[in-house]
Amino acid sequence: MGADIIIGIQWGDEGKGKIVDKLCKDYDFVCRSAGGHNAGHTIWTNGKRYALHLIPSGVLHENCTNIIGDGVVLSLEALKEEMKPFGDLKNKLFISQKAHLNLKHHSLMDLAREKMRGKKAIGTTGRGIGPCYADKVLRTGHRVFELLNPQKLCADILADFAMYEDIFKAFDIKKPNENELLEELKSYKDFFEAFITDTNLMLYKALNEGKKILIEGAQGSMLDIDHGTYPYVTSSSTTSCGALNGLGLSPKQCGKVIGIAKAYTTRVGNGAFPSEDLSEVGEKIAKIGNEIGTSTGRARRCGHFDAVAVRYAASLNGLDYLALMKLDVLDGFEKVKICKAYEYNGEVITYLPNDLENAKPIYEELEGWDKSAGIRDFDSLPKNAKNYIARIEELTKTKIKYISTSAEREDIIIL
Repeated sequence: MGADIIIGIQWGDEGKGKIVDKLCKDYDFVCRSAGGHNAGHTIWTNGKRYALHLIPSGVLHENCTNIIGDGVVLSLEALKEEMKPFGDLKNKLFISQKAHLNLKHHSLMDLAREKMRGKKAIGTTGRGIGPCYADKVLRTGHRVFELLNPQKLCADILADFAMYEDIFKAFDIKKPNENELLEELKSYKDFFEAFITDTNLMLYKALNEGKKILIEGAQGSMLDIDHGTYPYVTSSSTTSCGALNGLGLSPKQCGKVIGIAKAYTTRVGNGAFPSEDLSEVGEKIAKIGNEIGTSTGRARRCGHFDAVAVRYAASLNGLDYLALMKLDVLDGFEKVKICKAYEYNGEVITYLPNDLENAKPIYEELEGWDKSAGIRDFDSLPKNAKNYIARIEELTKTKIKYISTSAEREDIIIL
């Protein structure tokens, strides 16, 4: 038995949280493997909205143990604030001792770099994710276990400021006060010490005992640092292979891989988006779908379903199944479009070119439908909605197993 993976197949914000929440009751462990508080998962339960950024979605289920893995970059301030609504999470939430600390100067550097880029800004969340991962790769970062010795960690952080004084000055980032920094780190140690552990050993033991593990991916595959629309990507691997690596698991320990995609396409920030619709149709999708970023509050760019990009991501992740989210948002449209190919350099192609911004969408238009919202049985869906789903399966070469028909937890079709 291996660890099953939920992975985003578009540019993030696909609705992973709802599927994880739906499946959690059948799992013993739910894990976050990468990213930081730039990612956000929204779950609606009995009309109440939960916005999760660092805590795995299993926190809403009593039977689940939740793990923040090695590959996550962790803002202690953000995590402490996020934990407040859930009360005592001891023995329910565990943090990898190997995860890297996302410190205050990382977010300041992130914002400064974006400002300096001007028109070439990436469109980051400004939460310090990129600079934190950069320090990790440069081997100048700090890991969670270092928090257990706050005096040494304090001295090491101050030494960083002394060593890279010119860099910090260039970004107008001031050296922290030693006493204030030490007291802050001591406070975090007192709060988090009970949650810090060797999560690798926990997961190995769980797998050996036949426990069920679910990995909750962050962002989407098209934002992957290696395989996404670079440079307008995130700073970590957002694929199924990256999810395993971020928890210290091997490919042989992989179970089923379920990809999540909206019934249309959205993107936050800058970068190529061939099927973006800047007309009133795109505006209508955004309004009905309430397309506002969970983490940033920024409006999402909206467009039609891009089957070329989804097929690429499905192959990249080795998908077993696809979950199609927000089908109900397309209720009431007379026609719906699917991008089935691109026009590129005068040719028709069905793959992603390196300069995706120069690819023009080639659409297939289908008849629209109405009243799919809240339906929980496939046979009850409108005929044209079924046709749309079938065509997406054909074009992406992936079986659709889950169909979400509203934001509510129970409004989902399982095939």
